[in-house]
Amino acid sequence: MRLIALPLIFIAFPCLAACPPWPAERAEPEIQALSRQLAEWDEAYHAHGLSPVDDEIYDQARARLDSWQRCFASSAETSGSPLQSAAGPLNHPVPQTGLAKLADEQAVRSWMAHREGLWIQPKVDGVAITLTYRDGLLQQAVSRGNGQTGQDWTHKVRALPGVPQRLPTPDEVILQGELYWRMPGHVQSEAGGKGARSRVAGAMASLQLDEQASERIGLFVWDWPNGPATMTARLQGLAALGFADATQFTLPIERLAQARQWREHWYRTPLPFATDGVVLRQGQRPDSQRWKAEAPYWAAAWKYPLRTGLASVSAVEFRIGRSGRITPLLQLEPLLLDDRRISRVSLGSLQRWQALDIRPGDQVAITLAGLTIPRVDAVVWRSQERPVIVPPSPSDYHALSCWQPEPGCEQQFLARLNWLSSERGLDLPGIGAGTWQALLEAGQLPDLLAWLELDGARLQRLPGFAETSAAKLAASFALARQRSFADWLRALGLPPSGEASLGDDWATLATRSEAQWRAEPGIGAGRAQQLSAFFRAAPVLDLRARLQAADVAGF
Repeated sequence: MRLIALPLIFIAFPCLAACPPWPAERAEPEIQALSRQLAEWDEAYHAHGLSPVDDEIYDQARARLDSWQRCFASSAETSGSPLQSAAGPLNHPVPQTGLAKLADEQAVRSWMAHREGLWIQPKVDGVAITLTYRDGLLQQAVSRGNGQTGQDWTHKVRALPGVPQRLPTPDEVILQGELYWRMPGHVQSEAGGKGARSRVAGAMASLQLDEQASERIGLFVWDWPNGPATMTARLQGLAALGFADATQFTLPIERLAQARQWREHWYRTPLPFATDGVVLRQGQRPDSQRWKAEAPYWAAAWKYPLRTGLASVSAVEFRIGRSGRITPLLQLEPLLLDDRRISRVSLGSLQRWQALDIRPGDQVAITLAGLTIPRVDAVVWRSQERPVIVPPSPSDYHALSCWQPEPGCEQQFLARLNWLSSERGLDLPGIGAGTWQALLEAGQLPDLLAWLELDGARLQRLPGFAETSAAKLAASFALARQRSFADWLRALGLPPSGEASLGDDWATLATRSEAQWRAEPGIGAGRAQQLSAFFRAAPVLDLRARLQAADVAGF
């Protein structure tokens, strides 16, 4: 909820990296560039109700700027207040305080240890507002603004059915709460925020609040600054005034385990609104005349695990697979995402890397696809330095390249070997990428099948291969000669053959024309061309001769 989240103080942030190894002459433009980016986002949100980036990304970017400024004390303080564009013409009758963020359970434990009379609420993801009632009527509605002043939303709030226009009391009532987008049955852990806060912000920033939007906006009251002194009395009073949500979703707690339980419950249970964490509050707090537009000591936020992380790119690598496909990999400054440590992510294709133009130092948004696989959602902002990166040329790598470990071919050659020994190939037990790498470094793999000539005695003479390990490896190699003709075809990299009949003889397959391959079930023109080319390729014919000499069946 940006209008609350912007002034939050970061007690700690688990995704922040160490200080960048920059000289001062680089640090200054990087800090200024990020500061300008944050200012643009602030202006878009507060002036136009737009959210160019997710709240989680915004919070992490703000924290990263603060971290950089601490790292490079000589740099000018360029960030300014995140709410400097949010001020408005109306004073809040009581300042909106914001919240401190507790980064983890240890921070929550420490915060709770010195306080008593604690309560917990869901941290509703919406737009903060102050409402003032006098003589039972709504007199004024002020947007959160900078906590001291905000915009006059009275006219628009009077058009919201979800906000009471009358209260059954003549006393002055000042309420602070959240305008939220109604989302019945919303499960935060499954659906995320779904832009709920942005919908409210956009509606309230529009020139005309349409009827359909006004019906979707509800109100959650999270404090009554001029209400009774105790939380119990305040909740009873709010219920009597018609704010039942406050009573339903404000619960007493005494131990960390209870806070953890409710946080987990609200994260995974259907609620009528989006939430991004929980708020811990002391029941007793100072008189509202002493409140300031800053994080108070009597309340703090414990947010849910990040769904989207801000990651700094430390390097760009290119992996070449068995078929010659080039896959860009981003090495990241490690970050925690849904309690997982993420240090690298694939971009999938060379074309995507070229389109995104990601370089070391860039900051990217990372999410977990299917809650397991990290993916890049977007480039959040770019480093001011753009190092030159020369990717491998796609013309150099294809399905029939790199059958030997020639310069530039090591990756694809090793990928071929890894495939050959895998379950999808010859299924050789105890042989993986580390084995092939060690043999290659020992000079024992001049070609794809040189390992067929390695016995236990020879292996034992190599660095890192003891008698037992050498014997096991030799036994595994020996199994290869017993594998079927079909297993060997797959291991050598035969293009997918659909339901085609392969038989058990190389010579028969090698004489098939493209037309004959197309006549096989599941084989189209493109696949027929690939199969025909495979059996004609000189490196493949050399491998066939080696296997024929080794008396491998079918060759």
